[in-house]
Amino acid sequence: MRAVLPDLLTDVLARHGERVAVTDADGSLGYAGLALRARTAADRLARYDVAGERLRVGLYATNSVDYVVGYLATLFAGAVPFLADSAFGPYDLSRIAEDCGLDLLIHAPGADVSAVVDETTLDDGGAFGALAVGRVRRSDAPRPPLLDDTEVCRFTSGSTGRPNCIEFSGAAVSAAAANWVKGTGLSADDRIACFAALSNGLAFNTSLLAAFLPGASLHLSHGLPTASRVVRLLESTAATRLVAFPALYESIVRRSPKEGFAAVRTAISSGAPLRETVRQEFTRLTGVPIHNYYGVAETGPLTYAPDGAGSGLGAPLPGVRLLADEQGIRVRSESMGSRYLNAPGVFEERVDADGFYRTGDQGHLLDGALHLTGRTSRLVNVGGRKIDPIEIADVLRAASGVLDAVAFEAENQHGEPTLAAVVAVEPGVTAQYLRTHCAATLPAFKVPGILRLVDRIPANSIGKPSVERLRRLLGEPQSN
Repeated sequence: MRAVLPDLLTDVLARHGERVAVTDADGSLGYAGLALRARTAADRLARYDVAGERLRVGLYATNSVDYVVGYLATLFAGAVPFLADSAFGPYDLSRIAEDCGLDLLIHAPGADVSAVVDETTLDDGGAFGALAVGRVRRSDAPRPPLLDDTEVCRFTSGSTGRPNCIEFSGAAVSAAAANWVKGTGLSADDRIACFAALSNGLAFNTSLLAAFLPGASLHLSHGLPTASRVVRLLESTAATRLVAFPALYESIVRRSPKEGFAAVRTAISSGAPLRETVRQEFTRLTGVPIHNYYGVAETGPLTYAPDGAGSGLGAPLPGVRLLADEQGIRVRSESMGSRYLNAPGVFEERVDADGFYRTGDQGHLLDGALHLTGRTSRLVNVGGRKIDPIEIADVLRAASGVLDAVAFEAENQHGEPTLAAVVAVEPGVTAQYLRTHCAATLPAFKVPGILRLVDRIPANSIGKPSVERLRRLLGEPQSN
């Protein structure tokens, strides 16, 4: 089957020529320059074929021009990119490499990839800039076959705690970008300041191929996305669009900036609920409306609120059908994934007989706009990442001196969603010990932000943990 994305990207990069395509703190590339670098890097990747199979290449790095080059090069080489969250730790990375049968890993030189990559780094001739390419250590287990039309793989938290690998056809990736461009009015005049990881759906769907289709420019930032870093990037690029998670808007509001937003017309938020007070205060300070966008990793972008406040999460984008009833929110989209590569049957169980995917969210449509009211599944949403609290509790229970544990979503001192855990422990067990234990197994974003140590887990009348009493514990002084 002929791949969709290489031909589409070839046309797009040629059509926009010398316009600025992508920048970061270290430099920039026009569309023609991006095409040249990506083709050169693709030639390097093509040397590492795997006996007639398509090469499987993991991308494990933070946002940069080099990351974009690596992504495009993988597609041009006829390989399949696997976009791993840079926040994944060695444990999750090794599970991904084994579950998905990765061949190569493009990664930052300082990343801890020793559990996955052979000691010898492949000679890429500098084609990937600051990033390195390593050969993944082969597993004895047979790797699962890819679908014939799969061109990109991304990850989401799985119901078992393992990152589920979503297979996307080239047609689905292309539709996600094209429908976002059409539904939000993205144009060649736009300059996108993106502070979400390109491996995440928020950035992948709104700021990668979507930026390149009309000839817009994509501006990326290194390091932690602090409010001051946002302002500097907005000023230096005259960005017209800001893409970020709710936590960053909270940070900007706390800093109360007086400048930096003169050129910004649109701020886009997704991944977790944005408090209405933050939305209002951000607009008061900057004059920029925040537009909510609702998407699901497995289905791509689904809704957009062009009018900002008062329109909930907006109306369905082109190519999207959305149902909101007693069964929860179900969607069917042109950008839907095909299946989980490493979890056979799980994706298919969430799709009903009419092809609608059960999102696990609850909500309703009001005047054509979607409003969320809760979750039907147990996963919690912290900073745009879905976390399985049962996985966290299991990891805590494996620590020496732990009697029982319950993990759940709570709010930190700033009112932002965070992961909390109440842990019943033997005398002498400390919160620091438990954090260290979790960090040895879990990526940083899965380590509980709030830990409360108790003698026993409070239970309700039928013996199950009492959520009400657990939440009340978080507000009480810690006795040990």
